[in-house]
Order: sequence, then structure tokens, then C-alpha cells
Amino acid sequence: MIVRLERNLIWGSLVYDSCGLCSIRANRGTVKPSANFSASADAEVLHKAMKGLGTDEDAILQLVTARSNAQRQEIKASFKTLYGKDLIDDLKGELGGKFETLIVALMTPPITYDVTSLRNAIKGAGTDEKVLVEILASRTSQQVKQIVAAYKQEYDDDLEKDITGDTSGHFQRLLVILLQANRQTGIQAESIESDAQALFKAGEQKFGTDEQSFVTILGNRSAEHLRKVFDAYMKLSGYEIEESIKRETSGNLKDLLLAVVKCARSVPAYFAETLYYAMKGAGTDDNTLIRVMVTRSEVDLLDIRAQFRRLFACSLHSMIKGDAGGDYRKALLALCGGDDA
Repeated sequence: MIVRLERNLIWGSLVYDSCGLCSIRANRGTVKPSANFSASADAEVLHKAMKGLGTDEDAILQLVTARSNAQRQEIKASFKTLYGKDLIDDLKGELGGKFETLIVALMTPPITYDVTSLRNAIKGAGTDEKVLVEILASRTSQQVKQIVAAYKQEYDDDLEKDITGDTSGHFQRLLVILLQANRQTGIQAESIESDAQALFKAGEQKFGTDEQSFVTILGNRSAEHLRKVFDAYMKLSGYEIEESIKRETSGNLKDLLLAVVKCARSVPAYFAETLYYAMKGAGTDDNTLIRVMVTRSEVDLLDIRAQFRRLFACSLHSMIKGDAGGDYRKALLALCGGDDA
């Protein structure tokens, strides 16, 4: 269903600046397209790895993590042409557990992956707000527009309607604003001070909180404008905006506002933190770990690794190594692409 859109929606080669403007330059991903690529030769390798008794998981993970998403789509098409079978179905039949989830995610076009993640977050048992927050706070305006269009095409449903049917209050309002994908571009110098004042009056200076002001300003201004507003807010109130949000709001709204602020400051730092907390403590949030490693592997995972090292007392590589096991760990480490010890 989404195939016609896919050609233009492999995001790795496109870099968006803080205003959501697109410029072509070297991506900051750890996964690059393979030189001397042959889709049919790769399809043959995968077929051989799954043929007969037993599966050569190592061959599968080495190949899949060393190809770009666009190349994986060509392998998928070649596999069907050569063997008359669906590669994803075969992989699902041969692999299991978290390793299977990771490999299937890597074989999915980025736009389709985001759309499916959002659908599952809304339509599953209960709503997975964490997925809504992560995707809608971190994607560029252009990507959000593509997601909305692809969601409609795939499910013949309206993403906004599905989200509003599952959420409420100011959390819902901010999600709706983000779905409009109409952030201003550039810095509105004349409104930096008034935006900072409005946020101060809506929170720290008021008995109770005017959540609407936070939602409107944080949902509509560009990232570079917001960074100036955060500086002005700090001078005005003596607090970082994150401290005020934590004090003045709670629950899902707090999580979404914080995600928007963190992404305005630095998307790679936001994802470094997301990965850290997915692995920290007892138990691992594997869904988040897989989602972030897959979706950022061709976009900015090198920058995420650098931020991870800066923010925490270990490297992303060493934390994955200590947290995951088996082929799942091998594949995640291949995506991570190096240790910043």
C-alpha cells in the first residue's frame, strides 16, 4: 500500500536543520549504503542462511545491518523475484523473539515503520503514550506530513482522529498541534521576550498553571526560536524551562512538553537520554531500544553516541553490551557501529 511513497521517503540522506528545512549533506548515521551492492547476491545469501535445517542468524544480521534501508527494499524485491516468496514472512518463520523484531524493523521502510508504530500505540490494548510522544516530538514537520499521508493511505483512517479518540486534555491538544506540522521557521526576534514572559506568567508567576500557553508556544515556534526563548526564560525566572515544566505539569502532558523542549535543544541528546533510560535499572524497554536504534541508524546515531558519552558515565556500546544478549546484542552492536569508551 505504501510502496509508491517509499522511494522519496528514505530519510537517511536528508538532513533537516532546526527549522525543519531540508539540506542534502552527509548523514550522521552509523549505517551507510554498501558499495558494490547486488540485491540478487544478497537475496541469495539470505535464502541460503534460511534454507534447510537450522538458520544462520549470524549471516542474516551481518548482511542486514550492513545495508541501507533503500538497499534492503531492493533485496526484498529481488528475493521475491528469485524465490517467489516474501522475505519478511521467511524471516519471521526462521527467527524469534527480540532478534526477529529488530531484523523485521530494519527491513521496514522508515515511513512505514513510524506509521505502524503509531497504529500499534493507538490500537493496541490501552494507548502507548510513550510512542506518540517520541515520534511526534522528534520528527520534522515534513516527516510528520508524510506520516499523516501514509497513515491515511495504509489504514484509510485519519491519524488525528485516531489520536484524539484515544487521548484527552492539553496532552491531546499539543499532539494535535504537532500533527498540523506548521511550526514557524526561523527566529522571530521581536517575540522572544514576550514568549518568555507568557511562559513565566502561565507557570511560575501564577497560582495554578495556564497549560494552554505552554502548549501553544512550544507546539508552534521553531527550534532555534525556542532555544532563544529558553535563554530569556532562564534570565527572567532563574529556572530552566524543564524545571518549571516538571513543577507545573504532570503525567503525559509533562512528558510531551519535556520531549518537545529536549528536541528543540538537541534531538541527538533527547535520543541519547531515551536510550539510557530504556536500559537503565532492572529490566529493559526493548521496544524503545529497538525503535530508536532502527529509526536513527541512518540519521544521527553518530551524534547520539557522542551525546550519550557526554551525558552518562559509559558509552552506548558498553551499555548495550551489558544489557542485551545473543544475536539480538550482536545486531544492536553492529548498528551502534563502534565504542566511544
